[in-house]
Amino acid sequence: MRNLVAGEARKALTGRLWWYLPLAGAWLCLITTFGYVSEGETALASGSSALAVGQDVARAWMMMFLLAAVFGAVAVTRDYGSGTMVRSVLLAGSRTRLFSAKLIVATGAGALFGLFAAALGTASVYLAPRPFGFEAAADGETALILFGVFACCTLAGPWGALVGWIVRNQTAAVVTLLGLTLLVDPGLQRIAPDAAKYLLTIAMSSVYRDVKPDLLSLPIAYAVIAAWLAAAFFVGRRLVRTRDIA
Repeated sequence: MRNLVAGEARKALTGRLWWYLPLAGAWLCLITTFGYVSEGETALASGSSALAVGQDVARAWMMMFLLAAVFGAVAVTRDYGSGTMVRSVLLAGSRTRLFSAKLIVATGAGALFGLFAAALGTASVYLAPRPFGFEAAADGETALILFGVFACCTLAGPWGALVGWIVRNQTAAVVTLLGLTLLVDPGLQRIAPDAAKYLLTIAMSSVYRDVKPDLLSLPIAYAVIAAWLAAAFFVGRRLVRTRDIA
């Protein structure tokens, strides 16, 4: 199994996507960071604090989890798109072994995305405010936010891979992840916040300690995320075992 996972990891790192996605995520997060710190002086004048601005900057890096999910989806669907899935199954020895190996690789990739986001988020908290004339500030809550960003990225990796196994088509899988994260879940949160807090993306808001109202407590949020992953795992594994692999 170790050799299979190593082979899938090498395959996932083939091409440019493995560094395009984190760079794209960093760019999006830096734009949001710029927005928070550029308005920092106004926020301080209206009664906010440098600590609150720093926490907002830390939360800005949560967007990296979407890119981690996309990477996980592509790691699965690229075999379908290139027509090499049958060969991958034969080399793996079984569909179940390949399913597990790709899930492990996607989880590891998610953790790397998370470390990247947490590191850049930490640097942003301390460095971004200085050009705008106010001192950086951080506390234990800031550290918990950055840990939540790391956790969300780590969990998003296998989520993306499972969506890839279920949908199979690369474009459709990526559009599904983008649509759920950016449109469907936030839209439902505005319409029905009591029900929407049980959606995966909204539950992750609790993990990176968003300040929005009507969010789940942290233990329940982790339980909800685990339930979504378990459901996707059950569906994805069943489809892999029963559906034509080509």
